[in-house]
Amino acid sequence: MISAKSITKSFGGLQVLKGVDLEIRTGEVVSIVGASGAGKTTFLQILGTLERPDGGELDFDGEKPTLLNDRKLSAFRNQHSGFIFQFHQLLPEFTSIENVMIPGMIAGKTRGELEKRAQELLERLGLQDRMDAKPATLSGGEQQRVAVARALMNKPKLLLADEPSGNLDSHNAKELHALFFELQRELGQTIVIVTHNEELARMADRRLVMVDGRFEQEA
Repeated sequence: MISAKSITKSFGGLQVLKGVDLEIRTGEVVSIVGASGAGKTTFLQILGTLERPDGGELDFDGEKPTLLNDRKLSAFRNQHSGFIFQFHQLLPEFTSIENVMIPGMIAGKTRGELEKRAQELLERLGLQDRMDAKPATLSGGEQQRVAVARALMNKPKLLLADEPSGNLDSHNAKELHALFFELQRELGQTIVIVTHNEELARMADRRLVMVDGRFEQEA
């Protein structure tokens, strides 16, 4: 599904990625672990086309997204990738259902279509009673589930999670971890997770260790 070959990336004079290779199969859950500063998040952002690599090649189901101009790349990202961040990144002035609808609004879908899809997702994630709640009134676990629903809004081929349970207590973290594998099992969702949580990392189909901008080992 996704092939990254010889990916390099520098910021100023610091080379963060030093020729990273990775093949990801459809429906696979891959975890990436490593020390802070190893390049994990930068690589995740390149997979999700939030960053462009300095060198190397990214192939996404036969397409070369890094060859697209900025406008087309933004549309490609909106259609094919969903993102989950450590601190949720929900818009505080919007309700749960409105936050979930945002990627679909960007894609130009009709409001009726968006509301139906957002309701289905929030119900699936056990948030049917919190659809009209704003983020400040939600627990940390509820906020992260809204973020997962938002990431799934456009039925992305790839779900990317950066320290998704890093801001949750142990109970909510376990529930979130279980949710990822439900999505894999029930939807065939492809997921790449950057995490410091070893329990989550070892649940994945593959656990990759990044050291100084390269993958050191696979387990």
